[in-house]
Amino acid sequence: MPGFFDTPIEYLKGVGPQRSALLNKQLNIFTFGDLIQHYPFRYEDRTRFYSIKELTEEMPFVQVKGKVTKKEIIGVGARKRLVAYLVDDTGEMELVWFQGIKWMLEKVQPGIEYVAFGKPSKYGKRFSIAHPEVEALTAKNEKGGFLQPVYPVTETLRKRYLDSKALAKLQQELLVLAKDKIHETLPHSIIKRFKLMDKRGAMLHIHFPENHQRLAEAQQRLKFEELFYIQLRLLKLKLVRKEKYRGQSFTDAALLTQFYNEHLPFQLTNAQKRVIKEIYADMRSGKQMNRLLQGDVGSGKTIVSFVCMLIALGGNAQCALMAPTEILAQQHFKTLSKFAEQMHITIALLTGSTKKTERKEIHQGLREGSLRVLIGTHALLEEEVQFKNLGLAIIDEQHRFGVAQRSKLWSKNKDMYPHVLVMTATPIPRTLAMTLYGDLDVSVIDELPSGRKPIKTIHKYDSHRLEVNGFLKQQIQAGRQVYIVYPLIEESEKLDLKHLMDGYESICRAFPNEAISIVHGKMKPDAKEYEMARFAKGETSIMVATTVIEVGVDVPNASVMVIENAERFGLSQLHQLRGRVGRGAEQSYCILMTSFKLSADSKKRIETMVRTNNGFEIAETDLQLRGPGDLMGTQQSGVLDLLIADLGKDTKLLQTARETAIEILENDPDLKHSDNQVIREQVARMRKSVVNWSRIS
Repeated sequence: MPGFFDTPIEYLKGVGPQRSALLNKQLNIFTFGDLIQHYPFRYEDRTRFYSIKELTEEMPFVQVKGKVTKKEIIGVGARKRLVAYLVDDTGEMELVWFQGIKWMLEKVQPGIEYVAFGKPSKYGKRFSIAHPEVEALTAKNEKGGFLQPVYPVTETLRKRYLDSKALAKLQQELLVLAKDKIHETLPHSIIKRFKLMDKRGAMLHIHFPENHQRLAEAQQRLKFEELFYIQLRLLKLKLVRKEKYRGQSFTDAALLTQFYNEHLPFQLTNAQKRVIKEIYADMRSGKQMNRLLQGDVGSGKTIVSFVCMLIALGGNAQCALMAPTEILAQQHFKTLSKFAEQMHITIALLTGSTKKTERKEIHQGLREGSLRVLIGTHALLEEEVQFKNLGLAIIDEQHRFGVAQRSKLWSKNKDMYPHVLVMTATPIPRTLAMTLYGDLDVSVIDELPSGRKPIKTIHKYDSHRLEVNGFLKQQIQAGRQVYIVYPLIEESEKLDLKHLMDGYESICRAFPNEAISIVHGKMKPDAKEYEMARFAKGETSIMVATTVIEVGVDVPNASVMVIENAERFGLSQLHQLRGRVGRGAEQSYCILMTSFKLSADSKKRIETMVRTNNGFEIAETDLQLRGPGDLMGTQQSGVLDLLIADLGKDTKLLQTARETAIEILENDPDLKHSDNQVIREQVARMRKSVVNWSRIS
């Protein structure tokens, strides 16, 4: 039976069918529940008055009261404006209107006291507020007002008179009706333990807080609840999976031992050994493994994935590795083929460009079991790809694949789910990993192979171009190779391509004696491959490219990465690009070129890159600057549908929420205790929407 909060929004007084259609389309608000959870993103402080003497330009918004002494129209045509002079005991200021002059001329009268609200600016010695909100001083407003909520709205809504203020009125209307319908959604024990505000109070104070303290308490309560239910869902999934889904038990380590003793080309790091032990324990347990393997660029995840394959192959099963792009799939195939040949293991590559006859052979080999390892792109998910016994599915760069694609891989074994290893080279901040992959066990390779020197990162302005070119010449003379990368942003592909070609020409002029490769997204795959191969063989000393090389061939001799217009890249992308050098034993450099004018965020990004090579630290900063959606590329549907919590800022709260959820599930996995009844009911209610378990009840 639909409840009060499922009522369509059009039935709220002041909405109706037309406004309802707008709210549906522009803000995804369909019901009373959706509206009440459309939270303000900031608040304007109307709780106090400032004297004119106290005003500074740094203040975002201020509220002043005083008497209008006179008003006048100044200027003509486009420069025409209405100026009213407001005086209090400490000084005089101007209230200025460029639009709606006729209306304001009638509204504002000399000799009357007003309350004015807006952003103060200083011209000469005098402060002014452009287009302030003004109302006559009354007994009601002279003591100050309240914290005014400001709601996210779109330009279309503003034009249709549905701005933040109009939404606030609708919220007021709804809260009167909803007051007695808001039920508690957390157990009393949790509320008491963490001194949380009750749900009803939190919903009232999040929209119309009495003061700053009440607002902070409401935010704390709603954020905790949201994160708690997300974690509870993920942990429950993990529990169910571990109990319910059996996995093949692989106990034969003979192949692994043989490879380790006879063919391993280098010493594994302690971090790699630790991770292999964790994975082996999972694969022999008889429970299905679901593990996330995180490691920074160059930390050696590929070799770890091959060792894990050997564990499954030793148990007479098959393995699959799925990569998001053809280039990456080919790279994996190339790297792993060498090892597979040494071990006499059959391996094949399946992508969109695999020829029909080859495909047939691959399909047959998989069904018969003679083909043991398959590397490929999402072509692996096609219906005709059927394994005899898929024991291990490895997914590289997980954030590019949705959960639906992952589950298609699981179903490739009819008898028993394969073990799943998810790999990512993009270090994920802890908060994000807990929220996105809270249902997976996590292994981290937090150590780079020995002998690797940390990459030196330097920031240079465009004015230092000659100095940078001189350094590049020295490096090339010493036998090194150089990458020069230009940004490519889809919306302005033509402009960026011109930028790249201009850059290429100026590099040709600066390095007339050097062979130069160029690679960009508009080239045909064959031409791209040819240029990359020339660079890899050392036939060219400079590679001018767009970000297509972010995932690409490893060239140990390439020791310098120059990133042009570095301010146009996100942090994680800069870090990925930097990881293309430093693969050999020589000292490597990353030079970030920018213009002199940088925004505060750009400065922070550049400073972070220069300061640290730690991918996890970089990812944390990136999360704070850009938010989770950008960081993960394709958003995981539902999981990041956060209404109020912020993963960049609410780290501690997330940790507390997760620990609380773990504690509850350990003591009461089926939520049968009377104290957990509230949780059980909330979970049952939320199953209907599944998206966000903290949604209003």
